[in-house]
Amino acid sequence: MMFSEIILASSSVTRRELMNRLGLNYRCISPDIDESPCGETQAEDLAMRLAISKAQHVARQFPQALVIGSDQVAYHVDRPDQFIGKPMSEARAIEQLQAHSGQCLRFATALSVQIEQHQFKHQWIEHFQIQFRHLERDEIERYVAKEQPLHCAGSFKCEGLGISLFESMQGHDQTSLMGLPLIALCKTLRQLGVQLP
Repeated sequence: MMFSEIILASSSVTRRELMNRLGLNYRCISPDIDESPCGETQAEDLAMRLAISKAQHVARQFPQALVIGSDQVAYHVDRPDQFIGKPMSEARAIEQLQAHSGQCLRFATALSVQIEQHQFKHQWIEHFQIQFRHLERDEIERYVAKEQPLHCAGSFKCEGLGISLFESMQGHDQTSLMGLPLIALCKTLRQLGVQLP
């Protein structure tokens, strides 16, 4: 299937770093959509709607391009209808991590690949689970001060020092925890004729 270019519908630095792993020529365009829930009660539903909306917003502007959209929603196992967002401040990050202490946190990461002119749409949802250690307040404060995970859902960076906060991790693709499931993306790209590696 022919397409003119690859576009990542995101302004996320982390997603851009993940895309860079693939060694592809692509560009980023921020979809600039409202990411507020619209009545969704399940993380999967919200993540999927947002991933599709991000890709669709950009694909309509560039109908010949292959557009990639992704979104992630986190929640505690015992509170699946209470979504965990980005803290945006140190105080909120500390508060989130205190709530995570000893808890199991789940992530639903959705992927949408679209080519508007071919009416091609492929969606995927990936799940990942983190079991947090029992965390002391002082180690939480040290972590937040050092890594500044203010723009990360759940207030940690698993690709960095955040790994020290975990007791265990469970899932098929660790990159889904970082916000862009590369295994599923690579499978779709290969189906569309993109050579990887």
